[in-house]
Amino acid sequence: MKRGHGQRRGQEAVLEAQQQQGPGQVASSMCMEPSTPLSIHCYMAPCLLRSTPKVPTTPAKAKRVSTFQEFESNTSDAWDAGEDDDELLAMAAENLNTEVVMETAHRVLRNHSQRQGQPTLQEVPATKQEPKPMAEPPVAEPSAAPSGDLRLVKSVSESHTSCSTESTSDAIPLQRSQSLPHSATVALGGTSDPSTLGSSALSKRESSRLDKFKQLLAGPNTDLEELRKLSWSGVPKPVRPITWKLLSGYLPANVDRRPATLQRKQKEYFAFIKHYYDSRNDEAHQDTYRQIHIDIPRMSPEALILQPKVTEIFERILFIWAIRHPASGYVQGINDLVTPFFVVFICEYLEVENVDTVDVSSVPSEVLRNIEADTYWCMSKLLDGIQDNYTFAQPGIQMKVKMLEELVSRIDEQVHRHLELHEVRYLQFAFRWMNNLLMREVPLRCTIRLWDTYQSEPEGFSHFHLYVCAAFLMRWRKEILEERDFQELLLFLQNLPTAHWDDEDVSLLLAEAYRLKFAFADAPNHYKK
Repeated sequence: MKRGHGQRRGQEAVLEAQQQQGPGQVASSMCMEPSTPLSIHCYMAPCLLRSTPKVPTTPAKAKRVSTFQEFESNTSDAWDAGEDDDELLAMAAENLNTEVVMETAHRVLRNHSQRQGQPTLQEVPATKQEPKPMAEPPVAEPSAAPSGDLRLVKSVSESHTSCSTESTSDAIPLQRSQSLPHSATVALGGTSDPSTLGSSALSKRESSRLDKFKQLLAGPNTDLEELRKLSWSGVPKPVRPITWKLLSGYLPANVDRRPATLQRKQKEYFAFIKHYYDSRNDEAHQDTYRQIHIDIPRMSPEALILQPKVTEIFERILFIWAIRHPASGYVQGINDLVTPFFVVFICEYLEVENVDTVDVSSVPSEVLRNIEADTYWCMSKLLDGIQDNYTFAQPGIQMKVKMLEELVSRIDEQVHRHLELHEVRYLQFAFRWMNNLLMREVPLRCTIRLWDTYQSEPEGFSHFHLYVCAAFLMRWRKEILEERDFQELLLFLQNLPTAHWDDEDVSLLLAEAYRLKFAFADAPNHYKK
């Protein structure tokens, strides 16, 4: 390159822009007009896309720059900081489509002006400089320009965002997921709600997950292993009823066999009612029925349980199960395990956002009968895997509480010793965690999300639940160590503040539980003392 060649081209670009827009508009506009010669594009971007000192109106010869290197050192380019000079030279050497670049730049400006609905960028007082937030640049339409054009449009859009933000008095940080017009509106007006955009992105992810579930369930034979993998991170509400029925083993994987299986199982359940339910007042069974009748009103959520139809359904389900499983019979705690299945299945016929306020009065009686049967069989499948929790003296729960104590002593010895120091026994708070599968510790919506994963895990309700309880205890480590009194410590552990928990809290809990399982499940030397 000849001496002074870069100087002349850069200054020609500045003078050309000044003559067309005026010196006060060069720094804040998009800096290029359709009449700009193609030969100076690569130099206009460095010198005009950022705010520049006032350019003298005298001819270029009046202030001479000795070399191109000096000119370049005094000029800030519009590309991202940190890019190599070789990339800039390669961009300049590419054959750029001027018409496409100009059309894209003007379209961005028009969209910005229309969405802003405020004075132009030049009229906004620049009284306060804010750090420049980074925004995701828009991408030009692939069919309109080749790859070289896309790169130049990217740099032009980024510089426009910088100009808009620097001229704003109270700028709001932009999110990378937003497009340029929305970003400019946030920076200037401050009226856009980032949570709305986050919810939109979340809805897209949920929609994508729902499509995967529907595609998997639509086949003639559902791949249960793949269904478990998808369900581990949560099951979308529309497909949760059928997914739970499949994962629990209530329905077969073959689609053609499902209607006959449902019909047969529902018929079988109502045969049980006809045969056994009238014996609830017999001397041999009246104590069982009486205890069930006492426990149901104590369940949650109250809005659901206090409905007479629901009370009758739960009484029938629990009594039939107790009669058909004499080894354990009815034990307090089993009653809580009915609720998640019933709520999930009935929400298939109701449009409700809050599962705690389900109203069954509008559900037809025939539908309620089928839901009752489905709930009975799915609960039975669950209890088949943890029945030793409810046999005489409840040995399954005693063993799991002991395993939890050993596990916590390995995970966090400080917490373990703190509980021992204040004479808090694990059985005093963890018995209920095992007996009710944490249903009394977290809201119903969180229990449903928790059970999505439990039904996806091998022995989820019996084995994986142990690690969930350990992670749950560690979640309150700071609060536990701050308590210095036996009574206060025990009251805290029996009334943990989870009323405002949501799916995200449950997902974090499950992730930590999986980490603990991965570390300790197959490491007996680290697991046992």
